[in-house]
Amino acid sequence: MTKPQVYSRLQIALHWAVAALIVMQVLLSDGIKDAYREILRGAAISPNFLIAAHVIGGVLVLIFALWRLILRARRGVPAPMAGQSKGQILAAEAVHYALYALLIVVPLSGMAAWFGGIEAAGDAHEALKTLLVLLVLAHVAAALYHQFIRKDGLLKRMWRGA
Repeated sequence: MTKPQVYSRLQIALHWAVAALIVMQVLLSDGIKDAYREILRGAAISPNFLIAAHVIGGVLVLIFALWRLILRARRGVPAPMAGQSKGQILAAEAVHYALYALLIVVPLSGMAAWFGGIEAAGDAHEALKTLLVLLVLAHVAAALYHQFIRKDGLLKRMWRGA
């Protein structure tokens, strides 16, 4: 398969949708954590917008991540930027695959905790969420490094779709 020069418009839209959803999920996590603690103590909770938004957001992250993986398998992704060392390429691939894995496992663990009442899944969800945030920050730092230090045009591939 020939590697595309840029990501497709759909790949770009899904990338930015997931990015926005992750920000939303982090911002809305306190409300659902509090509600989950109440449920674990046996208290009844009233459904509310924050809980619904977090649950729906998590389901959308999962769906969009799976959709992105299907697109990646069918269409491919642009080749690594010229001038990168093998170590940089391996690090970028490792972070991307770890991000995809977490974009699937974090929502699944949240669903297992919320709908299945599995406390260990809730603990895993919390720990994996932290790892996801750290990897997202590394991903953003690498993109900014390419944009402002290497000035190699890497970000253009994620802004201008084919």
